Amino acid sequence: METSEILKKVRKIEIKTRGLSNNIFAGQYHTAFKGRGMAFSEVREYQYGDDVRDIDWNVTARFHRPYVKVFEEERELTVMLLIDVSGSLEFGTQVQTKKDMVTEIAATLAFSAIENNDKIGVIFFSDKIEKYIPPKKGRKHILYIIRELIDFHPESRRTDVGMAVEFLTSAMKRRCTAFLLSDFYQRKEFTQPLTICNRKHDVVAIQVYDQRAKTLPDVGLMKVCDAETGHEMIIDTSSKRLRRAHTQYWLNRQQQLTEVMNKSRVDHVSIATDEDYVKKLLALFQMRG
Repeated sequence: METSEILKKVRKIEIKTRGLSNNIFAGQYHTAFKGRGMAFSEVREYQYGDDVRDIDWNVTARFHRPYVKVFEEERELTVMLLIDVSGSLEFGTQVQTKKDMVTEIAATLAFSAIENNDKIGVIFFSDKIEKYIPPKKGRKHILYIIRELIDFHPESRRTDVGMAVEFLTSAMKRRCTAFLLSDFYQRKEFTQPLTICNRKHDVVAIQVYDQRAKTLPDVGLMKVCDAETGHEMIIDTSSKRLRRAHTQYWLNRQQQLTEVMNKSRVDHVSIATDEDYVKKLLALFQMRG
């Protein structure tokens, strides 16, 4: 893609997503993700009703009177976007590809973070870490992120979510809020690394999918290709049995994904490429608020 074309796309996405984050998400995002971390502020004398677990025994011993630690909410967050850039994200039969929607959602979250004076960083992953952008503040940094989202070319086409969250667990020393954006198109189990990561950080999963993954149209013979392996085959979509099997396969996969998220205690949402992601994200934020 030419530089002028990329810049045009960046500007278009900035105008749309910045407006959304300013007008809609600022308050909701703040409520959903702020104040989860607590920082030690000072000590004061124990008062009736204080939690005994907050007693500072060293200070208490020194002054022979009970003192408690006072904590304040950490106002500044570090937000990490874990972006799946594998081959399957290029697919799209509706208004846009999965990659286009992931880019818009990521940009909206990035502007929401900046509105709240948070740092934002990105991990692009396939079945390896393709690129790591350390967290920073500022509009210039966000525009760099959006540009990378639009024009990033991964080395691999496969997916490994487990490896990506393992990298986040080890790379980020302090607790952060992490948005994991993917179609979760993989067979490899990732419950354990996701559980470990969510204990250390606050992970939120956003699945983006195309309606064709759920239902096949009746259009006769159709050539299909696995975007991650390159395997091609001809299928007969006029077969009711085939269409039913396709939908059942999707439902089974979704059930497995829900089980993984529930076991890992990760809040998650599924958004189709022809759906309004604003409504879905607001519902997720309100659930956490």
